[in-house]
Amino acid sequence: MNRIPLIDRNATSPDRKALLDTINGAFGMTPNMFRAVANSPAALKSMWGSFGALGAGVIPAKLGEQIAVAVANRNGCEYCLAAHTALGRSAGASATELRDAQAGVSADARTQAALHFALKLVDKRGQIEAADVQALRTAGFGDAEIVEILAHVALSLFTNYVNVALAVPVDFPGVKLREAA
Repeated sequence: MNRIPLIDRNATSPDRKALLDTINGAFGMTPNMFRAVANSPAALKSMWGSFGALGAGVIPAKLGEQIAVAVANRNGCEYCLAAHTALGRSAGASATELRDAQAGVSADARTQAALHFALKLVDKRGQIEAADVQALRTAGFGDAEIVEILAHVALSLFTNYVNVALAVPVDFPGVKLREAA
């Protein structure tokens, strides 16, 4: 059971309603995660703004979703794993690519480098080496992409922590967590 109320977009303040209506329009529903975060309009604006900004960034949506799946699986966040698996399918990732991403692997060398880096960030709490950044450059990532990979990981941590800590009910088709490779 959730540990914080889920805000009803039809029974809230005008500022929350406006943003939740925008989110509802984007998804065709108002996902429970956003309803939980709506307890703080500032946090909701931050989260939704981050999704929008990164969605318009240089990292393709498919890779962003693979990173989110890998981080969600590593953090045991069933909500984000379910949501980003569904979003990843919409972004063009195959079921196999998303299952592989759960374990932090990819048949594509560039994607593999990004997933390895993302999970190292999570495991090492950001305490990485210069060689880890160089490995991304060697895989063909530029500075903007490297910073965006970091931003995707940071946003995933935010959403993972919200959903796990507040026990937000999953409202996407469930996906089974996997052990990392």
